[in-house]
Amino acid sequence: MTRWLCPRCDREFARARQSHVCVPGCTVDEVFAPWPDAYREIYDRLVEPLGPVHEDAVGVGVFLKAERKFAEIRPRARSLQVEITMTRPVTHPLLARSLAMSGGRYAHFFKLTRPEDVDGRILEWLAEASDA
Repeated sequence: MTRWLCPRCDREFARARQSHVCVPGCTVDEVFAPWPDAYREIYDRLVEPLGPVHEDAVGVGVFLKAERKFAEIRPRARSLQVEITMTRPVTHPLLARSLAMSGGRYAHFFKLTRPEDVDGRILEWLAEASDA
């Protein structure tokens, strides 16, 4: 897929002149440097099974993108917040909340604290979201 590179912030987007908050990008390593090592391990367990995916790293976290953004991973004081955008509701013990969005989509917010929290269902939902 051809991506548009914003000339002001050097971040990549699916559409030319796509609306966004123009903040400088950084690396995934820089996002996780000040946080517990477990957060980076959780991130790696989430992303590695996806194969090639566009990782848009900014100060607040990492946005995972295919045709559009399908997940956000943000370090927080007590957990790693993982938001997965899907076309259906889901339930899970680590699901903190879900929000109905326009277009029949749902934003699901998970709070993960240990690498072991990454289970098969969460990985399946990430893969489903990236393919949608």
